[in-house]
Amino acid sequence: QVQLAESGGRLVQSGGSLRLSCEASGRAFTYFTRAWFRQAPGKGREFVAAISWSMGKTYYADSVSGRFTITRDTDKDTMYLQMNDLEPEDTAVYYCAVGEYWNSRDPNDFRSWGQGTQVTVSS
Repeated sequence: QVQLAESGGRLVQSGGSLRLSCEASGRAFTYFTRAWFRQAPGKGREFVAAISWSMGKTYYADSVSGRFTITRDTDKDTMYLQMNDLEPEDTAVYYCAVGEYWNSRDPNDFRSWGQGTQVTVSS
């Protein structure tokens, strides 16, 4: 069983930065990929970024490429999302999850969702 816990969300001004964390417990290491998704009010869950746990390879949504960076610390079994140059459109609840496939952006391919952390960007 895998449990994930997100943290680090808060209110920030437009142009600011935040770093989110996703700490894992259980057998998360058995999954090939970990990812960040986000969900804004009234919208579906949107892919943000993903990382292969063993190799550290990454891929991003076009909307965040160049502004967000996904990393991992395998010793701490923790994934991070460094978010720079934040925009009001980045306001959402951010979730992490694990998946078995590479290069998927479909939330249906991921599981063991955390409870989410709220990021609010004011203009």
